[in-house]
Amino acid sequence: MYQSFIGLEVHIHLLTKTKVFCGCRSAFGDEPNANVCPVCLGYPGVLPVLNREAVKMGCMVAKALNCTIPEKTWFERKQYFYPDMTKNYQISQFASPLGQNGCVDIEGTWGVKRVRIHECHLEEDAGKMIHTGAVSLLDYNRAGVSLLEIVTEPDMETGEQAEVFIQQFRRMVRYLGVCDGNMEEGSLRADANVSINLPGKGLGKKVEIKNLNSSRFVRLGLNYEIERQAKVLDAGKAVTQETRLWNQNRDQTEPMRHKENAQDYRYFPEPDLPVFEPDAAFLKSVEDAMVELPLPRQKRLENECGVSPEQAAIICEERAFADYFESAVAAALRISSGLDKKSAASRIANWLLTDIKHILARDGVALSAIGSFTLTVDRFARLVAMTADGSLSTKNAKQALELALSEDRDPAVIIREKGWEQITDPAKIAEVVALVEQEEAATIAEAREAAAAKNQKRRRTLAAFLVGKALEKTQGRADPRVVGKQMQAIIDAVNGGA
Repeated sequence: MYQSFIGLEVHIHLLTKTKVFCGCRSAFGDEPNANVCPVCLGYPGVLPVLNREAVKMGCMVAKALNCTIPEKTWFERKQYFYPDMTKNYQISQFASPLGQNGCVDIEGTWGVKRVRIHECHLEEDAGKMIHTGAVSLLDYNRAGVSLLEIVTEPDMETGEQAEVFIQQFRRMVRYLGVCDGNMEEGSLRADANVSINLPGKGLGKKVEIKNLNSSRFVRLGLNYEIERQAKVLDAGKAVTQETRLWNQNRDQTEPMRHKENAQDYRYFPEPDLPVFEPDAAFLKSVEDAMVELPLPRQKRLENECGVSPEQAAIICEERAFADYFESAVAAALRISSGLDKKSAASRIANWLLTDIKHILARDGVALSAIGSFTLTVDRFARLVAMTADGSLSTKNAKQALELALSEDRDPAVIIREKGWEQITDPAKIAEVVALVEQEEAATIAEAREAAAAKNQKRRRTLAAFLVGKALEKTQGRADPRVVGKQMQAIIDAVNGGA
């Protein structure tokens, strides 16, 4: 039995409009080599200028990960030769990164596990190589894009824990608005370091798995690698320190190259960029930009609104979706005096996670785009409030919802026009019940016989049938509770309330 040690290096593209050291547009999917200039192409004599917004976003992530932001931070040149970086070095951070010595808790079947954050450092991304047959093409649009790298300590033990870390981290940076978290487009990508050893013997020989572009592949790649290394050690051999790639078609890792050591890069201070010293105004701007993070928000909604942990987790998956939920609850409380916060939240959550979520998926609207949804918060809240106070049946509410979306109109107006308001007047309902009593005399007699025979199951079945007949006559508008009471009174009339 071996002990596993997993550390992650997570890279995110920060959502700055321009690159980190020049004024070129930072965007995915543009025409190759359209967003380049002498600075990001590494022409001789050019000078980089630090993007202040990139530093601010990096500090926001560092703060969210409970890192310390140093009094001074600076940049180094990381030397290496590779065709995707024309100047043969990358401006990065080594000695004094933006964020240092943080931690984050991840939750799962293992309980709560603390993962230490070694550092968060800001750097420029490299270009993109496109291999086609015997030819390699280079697109430098990505060269110089603001890249933040988060390095954890080797505190995780399984692929499942690493997967949860990635998922939790992705949700966090999307909440902060600093990264779109799109792993398929490469704006969030991860390298995983894993080693195994006998319990109590410390770290083993580290193997790095490069460029994992989904949290699922992180899990699969790490679990495969742990098993592969165990087989190597069981055979009496030594694990080779190397870099490997995940082959998703074969579900296995494969060798890429022998692992370099950090000193191979020959870091030295970047002479063209001054030391950055965050002042009080800058730190306040970072503090002001922070938002309530997903996990604390999830716990708060569980406590304040009484929603289940499962419901809270889905609601808080996207910041816009959670904002819509909380705004709808507040609107429902303004509209209806008969709702308290927990009952309003329960109704809103049930609608959101069933009908509304289904409609969003059907219409191709992402949860993060619910702010542009034609069903505004106030319209939604009015619909929920009407079902809560008994003035609208659930059936008619769903019909009104569909029409409100297709016609982009207030459902309350549609309900009035269609005459779908719930009938709650006992006198009006009594008229309908009397008609059913005449038409279904045989059924009522059978229900009375079942009641007299103490056959409660049969009596309830027949009573439900009669209630359905009454609702059918009112197109579902009659309050089923009032109908049920009146119908039961008719059945019990000659049975002494049996």
